[in-house]
Amino acid sequence: MIDRRSLLAGLGAGLVATSLSGRAARAQAAPTVIRMGSLKLIHSIAPHFYERFTPEGVRVEVIPFESPTEGKNAVVTKSVDFGTFGLAAATLGAAAGEPIVVIASTCNRGMGVIARKDSDIRTIKDLRGKRVAIWPGSTQEVFALERMRMEGLSVKDITPVRVSFSEMHLALARGDVDAYVGAEPAPGVSLASGVGQLVEYPYGTEMGSLNMVFGAHRDTLAERPDLVRTMLEIHRKATEFAAKDREAMIAMAVAKLGQKREALALSAPNVELTWKLGPDEVRQARVYAERMLSLKQIKRLPEDGFIDTRFVDAMRDA
Repeated sequence: MIDRRSLLAGLGAGLVATSLSGRAARAQAAPTVIRMGSLKLIHSIAPHFYERFTPEGVRVEVIPFESPTEGKNAVVTKSVDFGTFGLAAATLGAAAGEPIVVIASTCNRGMGVIARKDSDIRTIKDLRGKRVAIWPGSTQEVFALERMRMEGLSVKDITPVRVSFSEMHLALARGDVDAYVGAEPAPGVSLASGVGQLVEYPYGTEMGSLNMVFGAHRDTLAERPDLVRTMLEIHRKATEFAAKDREAMIAMAVAKLGQKREALALSAPNVELTWKLGPDEVRQARVYAERMLSLKQIKRLPEDGFIDTRFVDAMRDA
């Protein structure tokens, strides 16, 4: 016969065991970590707001990259799960048969053709015979060459100088180049410092103002669609928040990019954060790929499925 003392002792031991088991289970339930590649540009500031909108049990690790190609390659090699990079890098990869898929947008606009303040460069035509900093394989390069074509120029009419986006303002200030085709915040820095003057924002083409996209590996879409939906929902909320609160966007860019507020105040109006990827953007991306083909930057157009809008379509409809 079990006495009262033995019964209570048994119950107590059971409760302790249950409690320890629960703690162990919670300890074992580690959060899902999503690795997110992000360029060190104000265009790609949205990922730095992801933490505000990450659901319980999920953690996003933002990994910075200097160039669009590095960011795209990280997705292709699965070093990151998702990434933001220029449409040019995505198109180059897809045209070469890499398993990269564009599933959302990140940013429109964000480009600028900037010349030295003391130069006589006022229009695209004035670039003839000048040293122009351009990052090869970038979205900006395609837009610049298209604007030059529209004005009767080609790359043979300028001296292109290979300069990374982060170095373009300094190259202009030193006099290494006469102008550059850059990405924000460099144009804002050049304008705010008085070193540069705006030639134009090169959006007057059939490609509109497409710039940065949100990409994933083809396997991720096929094998982890729930993760894709979770990530894009975070991306949508963070993008809409930053787009509506320009001061928050500038403050985050100051903290993450180390740029001066007065420069970013000029850059921010030239940056359109967005997640939407609709028929207009798909059409513009197709025109963009055709321009790259005509420029012999790619040997063939990306295959069907390079742009997959079903996830953003579902978010839009919801």
